[in-house]
Amino acid sequence: MTAPTAPDRLLSVLAAFDHEHPALCLTDISRRAGLSLTTAHRLVGALTEWGALERDESGVYHVGLRLWEVAALAPRGLALRQIALPYLEDLYEATHENVQLAVRDGRDVVYIEWLSGRSAVGVHIRVGARWPLHATGVGLALLAHGDPVFRTEYCAGELASFTPYTITEPERLRRVLAEVRRSGVAVSDRQVTEDALSVAAPVRGADGTVTAAVSIVVPHADAQVPVLGPAVRVAARGISRALGWQP
Repeated sequence: MTAPTAPDRLLSVLAAFDHEHPALCLTDISRRAGLSLTTAHRLVGALTEWGALERDESGVYHVGLRLWEVAALAPRGLALRQIALPYLEDLYEATHENVQLAVRDGRDVVYIEWLSGRSAVGVHIRVGARWPLHATGVGLALLAHGDPVFRTEYCAGELASFTPYTITEPERLRRVLAEVRRSGVAVSDRQVTEDALSVAAPVRGADGTVTAAVSIVVPHADAQVPVLGPAVRVAARGISRALGWQP
């Protein structure tokens, strides 16, 4: 087994932070990164000096603003969010329900924008959160319209379960994805929580490739998919046109 390189160790320090662990002391960073305390101390010092990490008065470390500045340059991050935001806001104003924008990263969706109302159904989503593709509306939309080879590999892999309604059978997932491609809308019913349903549609870039997906999440009991589907498709089409796509 190859020994970790200096960049590997540096990245392992950053990877120690996640949504469940946004603040860590040096000992925790060392443990979660699999590094000696001495090595962790040296790397954390370098990252803090550069601005990738920040240390508060109690000695606890947080992700620094310098990383946010760099991440803002990602074309699938802040730039896409800025283009999409007016259409997401229109969809929110029309429904006052949770509205989300996400992109694919490996086998996951990553949420890059989320608008929520005070009375909207509670969701386990925040900007930067990850969920497996098959368990969310945006994930199903991205998977259905993505690379066929990747889709085949994904369906053949392990499908994590979160509720009794989560899709865990490969053949069922293939059927669902075929329906998404046929209808242009993905529906994820109680797959993450048993009280929520999401309706999603794909967003296309200038070359027609699906680069993101937009969704609305509503209470399962009040869901009206025939009404929500066209609204989500209009938002997705508007974002696609703004990105340069021409049907």
